[in-house]
Amino acid sequence: MSTSGRVIGLQILVEHRGQPEPVRRAKALVDLGLEGDVHGKKKAGSRRQVLIVDRATLEALGLRPGDLREQITVEFPALETLPSGTLLCVGEVTCELTGPCEPCTHIGQSLGVPDTVAFQQALQGRRGQLARIVAVDGEGFIRVGDSVTLLTSSDLTPV
Repeated sequence: MSTSGRVIGLQILVEHRGQPEPVRRAKALVDLGLEGDVHGKKKAGSRRQVLIVDRATLEALGLRPGDLREQITVEFPALETLPSGTLLCVGEVTCELTGPCEPCTHIGQSLGVPDTVAFQQALQGRRGQLARIVAVDGEGFIRVGDSVTLLTSSDLTPV
């Protein structure tokens, strides 16, 4: 299992059901999410502050970064196998995975797929991992091209 990867895309969703806007960098706010994103919470503690999706999932479904409404698109093949509570260092940010993202009923409709039920079923177990922001270093930025590294929970050092 690979314990590292990289960020290949960042997207900010400025309004629900809107089109995600690709950005080169995003500022993370501890326990709130990404600055300017509708999933960033005014009340701390949400388990859905960011959604992280592996590129392989997008490619298998013929999708582009942001199509699944993820904020962070990564090249990290082991992502779907990681348990809740796993810590990832993404750029200057530490994210705690809070569990797999269940495909919503309207995701296929948002993408204009002909069979929304079949699309939702195809996403089962593949829509990425929800995460919350638990720490930031420096200014707390994530940038396209940044490394993604699996951390140990005891000392927050790279594995």
